[in-house]
Amino acid sequence: MIPECKRIRENILKISNKSGHGHIPTCFSVVEVLYALYSIIKCDPKDPLYKNRDIFVLSKGHAALALYCILAQFGYFDIKKVYSLGSFMSDFGCHADRFKVPGIEVSTGSLGHGIGVATGMALALRIQKSQRHVYTLIGDGEANEGAVWEAIMVASDLRLSNLTVIYDNNRSHPRGLQIQKPVEIFKGFGCDVAEVPGHDIAVLQQEFKKRADTVRVVVANSKKGFGCKTFIDNQYEWHRKSPTDNELEILMRELDEKAV
Repeated sequence: MIPECKRIRENILKISNKSGHGHIPTCFSVVEVLYALYSIIKCDPKDPLYKNRDIFVLSKGHAALALYCILAQFGYFDIKKVYSLGSFMSDFGCHADRFKVPGIEVSTGSLGHGIGVATGMALALRIQKSQRHVYTLIGDGEANEGAVWEAIMVASDLRLSNLTVIYDNNRSHPRGLQIQKPVEIFKGFGCDVAEVPGHDIAVLQQEFKKRADTVRVVVANSKKGFGCKTFIDNQYEWHRKSPTDNELEILMRELDEKAV
């Protein structure tokens, strides 16, 4: 784990401890994905509405705290502001609000909706003959929503080559409908598909830069709770749980150990 991603996970833990909010394991599974993405896309933290910027849509809205910490890491705002997460009148809600937080393009939270919005944005940009690119991050649990596959069908039919879908395959949804062999499913819809390790930043960066003549899908095989053994071993207990002070100490020590 590179120092920047460790620092992002530390911030997630501390903010959740202070605020009592946050879905930590799902946030931990996408830290490298988001870090890799923001290190290569066209954006300007000093001008979040920069007209030629690329677009990122967090469709799996439960990972909002991870996105906040990533945006702070890249200079959109001071991480201290995120410590107000979920509090009265805070700009930083448990789901991101595009009207309140710099760098948030779409207010999401209802699972399965963000990818549809991203598809529409990609189509609009193509009509405008824009060179901007749209990325969206969806989860394997979220893929239980039919709207996900309707959006993929439209994106593939329109051959939206300016759209990249990142599929967080953390295999954390055994109590729901299983999405078996996602690579084959996305290929069946006509997508250009790559399968990569979800915590390998160099590989992720390489795949995010690639283009095809249709929508690209990057299946990122990740671990829910990556970085802390406690989360990996107890995913359901920690789905919506924030650490106490004593638990925070244990989790911070686990981050100092080899990532699992």
